[in-house]
Amino acid sequence: MTTLRRYVGGSALALAMMLSVPGSAAAQELDVTEEPVPGYRVWTVAELGFNSPVYHKIQFGRAGTYFDYVDEGGQDVLFPFMRLSVEAKFKGRHNLVFLYQPLEIETRVLNRRDVEIDGATFDEGTPMTTRYSFPFYRLSYMYDLFKSEKTELGVGASLQIRNATISFESNDGELYRVRRDVGPVPILKVRGRHTLENGVWFGAEIDGFYAPGQWVNGSTDTEVLGAILDASVRAGLVVTPEIDAFLNVRYLGGGADGTSPDQAEEGPGDGYTKNWLNLVIVSLGFNYNLF
Repeated sequence: MTTLRRYVGGSALALAMMLSVPGSAAAQELDVTEEPVPGYRVWTVAELGFNSPVYHKIQFGRAGTYFDYVDEGGQDVLFPFMRLSVEAKFKGRHNLVFLYQPLEIETRVLNRRDVEIDGATFDEGTPMTTRYSFPFYRLSYMYDLFKSEKTELGVGASLQIRNATISFESNDGELYRVRRDVGPVPILKVRGRHTLENGVWFGAEIDGFYAPGQWVNGSTDTEVLGAILDASVRAGLVVTPEIDAFLNVRYLGGGADGTSPDQAEEGPGDGYTKNWLNLVIVSLGFNYNLF
């Protein structure tokens, strides 16, 4: 009887242990599914600072003046800078970015020489207002090569829409020349970032393209040389789970050289443009996680 009791007691204990193990595993599995990891993240980025034109020249018309904005066009000072974007990451490695970049520089100068713009001559000593407005919109996609929360290296492409208005006007209103242009620009993109254990992070980003021909640079009606480079390095700090702050140094440059038959037909001028811009930009930025 003693042996039988021990056998029955041992069997009951073993059965209880067997039943308890699946129950614990199910409970653990339930705990995991109760707090799923989000499959996406959305945040905004804002930058405020200044831009400094280090080189900026433009020519309208093959017989026109190659006008130096920095030396004679009043762009030898600092101008306000702002940049806004909304970004999203989904499925761990896929990134979408929608960026708006205003770029507006207006100056008033007294001509030190005769300046010819699309057949109009602004005489030496003429008070003149120049406007260089070149805002753009950019939609980008990147794929992260590393699936890591602390290290990012994304590669992809962007489609940029330029929205340019460039004008020269005498202050008495007698002379006025303007060029307007809207068009697409395809761009290659790469971005990297690494975050340390203490929340300090370092990053870099490059958008750029060089296109010596039509279609590729968004000019479908003529052979126009075009180029753009938007490159930055930054250092930041994770302030809270929702907010990052960073200091950014950026180079923004590019331009075009060629003749547009449409512009030549509309007039005035022969449609030729040579425009090269180089900006150095310093800004403070913030990332804010929306969800």
